[in-house]
Amino acid sequence: MAAPRTPLPLVLLLVSAALLAAAPLSPAAETGAAAFDVRRHLSTVTRYDVARGSNSVSSAPSMSDECRVIHLNLVARHGTRAPTKKRIKELDRLAVRLKALIDEAKQGPESDSLKKIPSWMKGWESPWKGRVKGGELVSEGEEELYNLAIRVKERFQGLFDEEYHPDVYSIRATQQVPRASASAVAFGLGLLSGKGKLGPVKNRAFSVLSESRASDICLRFFDSCETYKDYRKRKEPDVEKQKEPILEHVTSALVNRYHLNFTPKDVSSLWFLCKQEASLMNITNQACQLFNEAEVYFLEWTDDLEGFVLKGYGESINYRMGLPLLKDVVQSMEEAIVAKEVEHPDGTYEKARLRFAHAETVVPFSCLLGLFLEGSDFAKIQREESLDIPPVPPQGRNWKGSVVAPFAGNNMLALYQCPGKTDGGKISRDQKSSYFVQVIHNEAPVSMPGCGNKDFCPFEEFKEKIVEPHLKHDYDALCKIRPVAREEPSSFSSRMSNFFLGLFSQKGYRVSAQDVKSEL
Repeated sequence: MAAPRTPLPLVLLLVSAALLAAAPLSPAAETGAAAFDVRRHLSTVTRYDVARGSNSVSSAPSMSDECRVIHLNLVARHGTRAPTKKRIKELDRLAVRLKALIDEAKQGPESDSLKKIPSWMKGWESPWKGRVKGGELVSEGEEELYNLAIRVKERFQGLFDEEYHPDVYSIRATQQVPRASASAVAFGLGLLSGKGKLGPVKNRAFSVLSESRASDICLRFFDSCETYKDYRKRKEPDVEKQKEPILEHVTSALVNRYHLNFTPKDVSSLWFLCKQEASLMNITNQACQLFNEAEVYFLEWTDDLEGFVLKGYGESINYRMGLPLLKDVVQSMEEAIVAKEVEHPDGTYEKARLRFAHAETVVPFSCLLGLFLEGSDFAKIQREESLDIPPVPPQGRNWKGSVVAPFAGNNMLALYQCPGKTDGGKISRDQKSSYFVQVIHNEAPVSMPGCGNKDFCPFEEFKEKIVEPHLKHDYDALCKIRPVAREEPSSFSSRMSNFFLGLFSQKGYRVSAQDVKSEL
């Protein structure tokens, strides 16, 4: 069922009221406001360190000091990237368009209008002009994943003490789009720094496993899900219609403010430029300064709306197609529990499964866990009822792209072995199950609605309350997969192994004949 939509006239009324209230403020005045930082409002283009700094989700430690982490699952988005080839072309067109608008203004009767045009806009050219490639992981993105790995290693001391082996510390990334595998490399370098003999920083080689795009239903489930593709194609026009009132009102405000005949398409491109400048270049006094604070909030909401409807809770297929990933996560934890129960020695079983993919992977996985819902929404998704779209500003909301899936955004599921149940700060020795799951989003523990809003959930309760309600569905049935249309993976039989000596070390690939065939 599609999520009910706030009526367009109501959205229009809310936007009008907020923009009128903000009208007396000037962009220059707002940038001086200590409480407002546009870099925190860039939806999924937000840098990871900025997102972490603005993360309001917190939780007091609820586990006993006697609990010991025995396994870690990580599902991470790639780090900060350059604009894609398509977006680079859009910025080139914007440069031509701005020149035309300024030339048009020069022909007008009011010479004072030219004084209102921001100086940076005159003669502006895209910083990516002339680039024919795009979308690659930039140095800031490398640092995000490298530093994340160092913090993960420090946080879970003891878990990463074993000698590296790819079966003990599994690092996996999606194929086709290099920024995911590059993020895996940056993370691996941070995780294994000092663990080898290569170079002055004692790096060591490690492998990154990838499955062919045609059969990777764990990390690229959206590629093979025909139901989802149909839904997205059908809903994209609806999303654009819901964004129209905001774009039209912001356009009107900018036309009055700068005396340039902007169109909604121009404003959309300028907002994109603002996000790129602020995120990649830390420039907030050019494109971003065109908008006042209220306008930024509404433009951010349009981005968050799109993510909600097309990737998140807007329709159950968005996240239920992520079932193979959820099953893989649970299976890895069950295998770790078995290994502990039969007392396998350390170094003989997997301790971490580290995955690097895309927002289209991280967002559905967060939804499967029931994160970032409003009020009683968790009960609604369990009953497969539709959800309302995120509240419109100035109302607050839990669903914000800058928190749900910023660059390098991640979910970690840490599996703990405890002597007994945590009860009032004491250990109960008669607890049958001694295994608990903690969900950590962007390095902050988050409460799980399906587990009584606790962040430390008994493993069996986690499976019963959060996982099992989804298991009545089947990926092939949900996504209309024909049995002969997809290769069945067998323990990552289709693998590409990359060995890295450093940030710019040589890479060797081992690709099976099956992989080659699937890409033809």
